[in-house]
Amino acid sequence: MEKSYHDINREGLWTNNVALVQVLGLCPLLAVTATTVNGLGLGIATTLTLVLSSLIVSLIRNLVKPEVRIPIFVMIIAAVVTAIELSMNAYFHELYMILGIFVPLIVTNCAILGRAEAFASKTTPDKAVLDALMMGLGFTAVLVVLGAMREIIGQGTLLADAHLMFGEVGRMLTITLIEDYRGFLLAMLPPGAFIGLGLLIALKNIIDIQKKKKATKEVAIESQLVPANL
Repeated sequence: MEKSYHDINREGLWTNNVALVQVLGLCPLLAVTATTVNGLGLGIATTLTLVLSSLIVSLIRNLVKPEVRIPIFVMIIAAVVTAIELSMNAYFHELYMILGIFVPLIVTNCAILGRAEAFASKTTPDKAVLDALMMGLGFTAVLVVLGAMREIIGQGTLLADAHLMFGEVGRMLTITLIEDYRGFLLAMLPPGAFIGLGLLIALKNIIDIQKKKKATKEVAIESQLVPANL
């Protein structure tokens, strides 16, 4: 059954979120989200990789033999990541140096190959691009929120080093929430990232449970009203 555009949007952003539901790409997710800007930078790079690789895979889906599809998909993803890596090195060099090895490691992100194999290779380019974009935005949102949480608790700031992405005007975007804050080291270390991600997953599950209870309650009320109206 073909997915509708609405279903694709909902799955990518919420019901099948790469980080909160599929729990893929945890290595960069936990390693680089010490600040909001770091998370945003890696999120944009990952989203571009998803969109471009899914588009290419969808365009050539009828030309690739099933026996060699995985190696070809990996080569496409590697080529796209290399182009993005070189572009970041040229135009966002300081941010690229901070993200370091995690930019080329986007090639190994299971979510990208998974979307290419499970969806892009079986659908039209427009739906493949939309699916990749929504999956990328969902992943980026988690990166940014987790980065913001860790930065606020760990440093007392928000959007620190924004100039690395937005140029000199980015210096005005940095917000100091707590003056003379000594910081909370745990939030900046990998254990803090695990705790933060766990809290986000728990929050999503609570919201889903509440929505399900509300929907069940509405259905029960409607079922009670129908006989009365008859």
